[in-house]
Amino acid sequence: MTITPSAALMDAIVLAVVAREESAYGYKITQDIRAVMEISESTLYPVLRRLQKDGCLEVYDQEFSGRNRRYYRLTPRGREQLRETLEEWESYKDRLDRIFYRSERKEP
Repeated sequence: MTITPSAALMDAIVLAVVAREESAYGYKITQDIRAVMEISESTLYPVLRRLQKDGCLEVYDQEFSGRNRRYYRLTPRGREQLRETLEEWESYKDRLDRIFYRSERKEP
């Protein structure tokens, strides 16, 4: 069974990866996410564009080995969005854990 993340969850995943560093470029973001789940670049780049349009990411280009790399950095709005999503995720995860892992005893 494959569980596909929603658009909101994909946004949070990207924001979390970008938040780990001062800034990150697209290919590295893809590789970091691929280390834990399957994702294609065709899935990632629309997410990056949407987050940029929503003011959660700022973008700049920098030369690297004779080519331009596009880097992404969290904005204050992006940090707030990530914080809010992580709070919601913890609550959601706790509710699912109660369903998936609850013991045989009755809970109040």
